[in-house]
Amino acid sequence: MLHSVFLRSGCALPGRVDPLREHFCDNWTHVEKIEASDFDVMIRRAGWHFMWVQGSCSRNGYALTEKSAIDRALARALRGINKRFNAAEFDSLRISRLPGFYIASVTMEARQIQQNTSLDIVDVSDPRAIPARSVR
Repeated sequence: MLHSVFLRSGCALPGRVDPLREHFCDNWTHVEKIEASDFDVMIRRAGWHFMWVQGSCSRNGYALTEKSAIDRALARALRGINKRFNAAEFDSLRISRLPGFYIASVTMEARQIQQNTSLDIVDVSDPRAIPARSVR
């Protein structure tokens, strides 16, 4: 599952790219059986861009089973990906076993899939965004 891709609901893909996806949590789907490097090639061959963007998110999950701990950590990390970005890559995993439960630590890298090459579009919901002043 490492280096797999998760897509936010509503993520637009090029017409020729339609991977098998499985609902994962909240507004995210998991791209089945395709690693990020292969998915990147598919997107680029279709003339679109699969961009690395600044912003990773690391979270922990606790559970009685290893799989449940991983799923909880993944879901928490995906919720931490900035809403501006429409994809994420599962980058790292660390599991700890303690008496009676597991702790999973995961890191997700924010990604962006889009047709154009510019990320210059300002996210107006970001409190740091400063509107341009009009010149008189």
